[in-house]
Order: sequence, then structure tokens, then C-alpha cells
Amino acid sequence: MDSLVKEGSICSVLFKSRIITEEDIRAALEEQKIAGCRIGEALVKLGIVSQEDIDWALSNQLNIPYIRLTQETIDKAAVELVPAALARQFDLMPIYRTADEIVIALADPLNKTAIDAVEKATGCCVTVSMPIIRELREMQDFFYGPAEIDKALGFSTSLFPPKILEEINKDLSGASFLNSMLLYIIRNNLASLSLQPLGGIVAVIGKQGEFSREIGKLTDDYYPGLLLQIRKLGRLKGSTDICAEGTLEFQFNGEKINFQVFTLKGKWGDYVTLKMQPHLHFPADIEELGLSARNLRSFRELVAARQGIVLFNSVNRDECCRIIDLFLDESDTTEKTVMVLGDGPGCGKKSFPSISFQKMLPVEMESLAAALLDHDPDILVVEDVSESRSFKIAAKAAMRGKLAVCGLSFSGASGALEYLHYIRHDYPILFHIKGIVSVKGVRLLCPLCKQKYVSSAGEGGVIPAGISATAWFAPQGCPACGHTGYQGKKYLIDVVLFNDEILDVIAAAGESGEILQHLRKNGYQGILDEEVELLAAGKISPEECVDLAKP
Repeated sequence: MDSLVKEGSICSVLFKSRIITEEDIRAALEEQKIAGCRIGEALVKLGIVSQEDIDWALSNQLNIPYIRLTQETIDKAAVELVPAALARQFDLMPIYRTADEIVIALADPLNKTAIDAVEKATGCCVTVSMPIIRELREMQDFFYGPAEIDKALGFSTSLFPPKILEEINKDLSGASFLNSMLLYIIRNNLASLSLQPLGGIVAVIGKQGEFSREIGKLTDDYYPGLLLQIRKLGRLKGSTDICAEGTLEFQFNGEKINFQVFTLKGKWGDYVTLKMQPHLHFPADIEELGLSARNLRSFRELVAARQGIVLFNSVNRDECCRIIDLFLDESDTTEKTVMVLGDGPGCGKKSFPSISFQKMLPVEMESLAAALLDHDPDILVVEDVSESRSFKIAAKAAMRGKLAVCGLSFSGASGALEYLHYIRHDYPILFHIKGIVSVKGVRLLCPLCKQKYVSSAGEGGVIPAGISATAWFAPQGCPACGHTGYQGKKYLIDVVLFNDEILDVIAAAGESGEILQHLRKNGYQGILDEEVELLAAGKISPEECVDLAKP
């Protein structure tokens, strides 16, 4: 079973409870590939489990209490505190109140907006339980009365035929609206489409080139439900995070088109932007990365390390995690204990125990550090050590002779070196660091539709001198590239090995720029140099190079 699903997943919970078998999981995985749905949806579609089974497994996965709702389990006094409109808007049901706490059943137990709304309406702290949706709706009808049937989603526009607009507004879940918006993006070759909450209404804005246009307006009555649809279909993690990113799959003329989904927490709800996504493939092995001979040798040398700290850095968390996975795939982990801290790494060809730690309190982090030393892992993978407490965990492992493989949320080798220069006195363990691997993905322009780019005043300060503006190009979009303007992505890799000489320079440097100058004197060329070459060749647009102005 370990080869089929990951520990802690819904399938893992159902399998361990003997609700499904390995054959059921294989069948669901095949259905998932065909239908493009989630594994839980595939299990229900095949009739292997009921939706109630999925709800129960989800509550176990999230460690949220699972509750069966009946008339006897619900306190009318608690119901009176929560208006019917609010309960139906967020798919929730009050259960009981004790002192200054109210317990609710919530269809989306991670919906912070719903929890905040209940706290504001009741003045109580909220505790969440996971219900069966069918029972939740039954209790809403019993205690609040039947829902009003003359409801509409509230979308208005002059750009859609009346019949289509009527169908969109009938679907209160927002699914029809979302499908119509994705189709509108494709047919009108939009660069993006945004949902902008303005308090009472949500503006629907389409962007084409440099111009933005209002497509329509949406009342905010059912906007939380629409956001729930977007989060589920886009597989966005962390509904309470300030920002999130995911991918939506959409079928158009028998072809699967991917859309990027970006959300940003706002005063009146999530600000959402949808963009068609070019085909982005992260290499499955080191050979696919196309490393230079020098970088390949340096990477292999880091793979051979048995102790110390190896740093991987990128401003894109997912790219950083994927290069860590390639490192682990290349490493000899036979007869070794490997532990992963974080939800990002550990998705490569090998499977390792994984521990979530991003939401831990300081006291919990200290306990985790001590517990890890008790488990004595040979290789410790830490998703992000940009924060001091997580860096301490990696440092302690390295000081005990272990190998710590760590991510950093900084751009390029210069960003990582600046970070090390900053912490050199707080953590006098620089001699443990074996090297830095930096990664940055740049989108390659579609050669069939790219258009000449005319720079604006002052923009030359961003792009290095010596590159003529006539060589600049911008994405346009055509059928060959799926109207994205791009033909894929190239991953630029930069490997810096540490030796005594570099460590001495870091220790003595007055500023981090001196470290990079030392490397360049010894023939170092990094990601920024590759970007300059790609820009000059017209293979990438200037927006990919906004960090070229950094020293």
C-alpha cells in the first residue's frame, strides 16, 4: 500500500480502517487519471465508498472532530445566535454553546472567513467539527426552515446572451460561472481574469495586453461558496494563508488546458486571478536539467556529502522543493533514516516520513528539535530554514554529524550568500555548509507569436547595459502555445561549493557583495549571467529578469 498512497492521505485513512483495499485504490487511481478528479471523488464515483466515508476520512486527515448531526445533538440557543443567511452562506450549523465558546459543524473546516463571521455574529470563540453534508442541510431546514428557492448567483453582464446568463445564475455553487469565465478567457485570448471584491459586489475584470476591461459584476452573497469551489478544484492548500496558488484543469474541444489560480486575502474576500498556464514540466532527473559540466560536477560532489548542510534556494517554494527531491533521488539513502520537515519536499521517486511544522508555536518547535535528535535521522530535510527556529534544527543536526538538506526562500546565490553573511555571528557553523544550489525557472517565449517589446522610460535601469532594446520580446499568444505566449520553462541552476577560502571570505567580508566579487574573480558565472544571454537572444521577456538589477 505504501507504493500507492502517502501516509496520512485520505486513502491511507480508509485503507487502515479496512474500508477500502489496495485493488480499490488502484481502480480509483485509474479513474482519477481518466476523469481528472480527486482520489476521493473517484472512489465515490466508482461506488467503492460513500460521501460520508470521505467526510469521515477527511476529518481524520485534518485531525478535526467528526460529528453526526441530529435534532437531539443541536441546542436551539446556539442556533438563535447564528442567522440563517450566515449559516447557509458558509454551509455551517451551530451545535451548542458553553460560556464564551460556540461549537459549529462546518462543511469546509479550514474556511477562516466562515469562522471569523461566526465569531463576529456571536461574540464567541469558535470550535469546528466536520459534518456529513446531507445531515447539515437537513438540520438547516429543520431549525431555520426551508431555504428560499428564488435565489440567483447575482452575476450581471452585457457580454453574455440572456439564456447563458440565466443558466450561470441558477447554479449557486458558482461552478457554471467558473466554467464560463475559463471559456471566456480562451475565446477572447485574455492574459488574465480577476475577481475583485469591492464590498457588496465583486468586479470581474479581464486583461488583454496592457488593457483591462470590466466583464461584469457579481454580488457577494454566494462569493464564499464560489471561492470554496475555486480552492477545491484548484487544489489550493491553506485556505487561511494570505496568498495561495494552484492549478485548474479545463476541457476545451477535447484538449486539457491548465489555468493558474492565484488568491490573495482581502478586506471583503479573496482577490482571485486566473491565467492560462503554459506547459510547465519540472525535469524528472538531473540529466534533464541540462547543467553545465562545472555545475554537474559540483552537484554530484554535494550528493556525495555524508554530513554538514546543503542549501537549496529559490524565491519559488515549489521549485526549491523539486530540486531538493532530485537531490534525494540521486543520493544514496540505502540503510539510512531520512526525515522530512515540511509538506513540500519528499515528492520525488523515493518516499520518506514527513512532518508538518509550518504552523508550530515556538514551544512546539523547541520540542520538535529535541525529539528529532532522539530519532537520530541520518539525513534531515527542512523545507525552509529562512526562519531562525527552523535553521536551529538543521544546525543542531549538522553539529551531530548528520546531513541537513535545507531550503531557503531567497533569489539566486547572491540572496543565499547575503543571508549567510547576516547570520554568520548568530550561528557560527559556516564550516558545516557544503554548498548552495540555486534554482530559477524562466518561461520561454513562443517563437511563433512573440512580439517586439518597446521599453518605457527608465526601464533600462532594470536590464543590464549592453543589451539593445530591439532584442526584447514579449508574449502574445497563439493556438500553437495554447494562447499563453510561452512554449514551456527552462530551469537555471547555480551550484556554489564551499571550501576554506570561501568560508574565510564570508567571515571577513564587510558586506555580502564582497563574497560574490570573490567568486567572480575565480570564474564564477551564475543564474543572472544565463538570464542575460537568454534575454539578448530573445528567448525570454524582460519581466523574467527583474532581479538582474541586483548586485
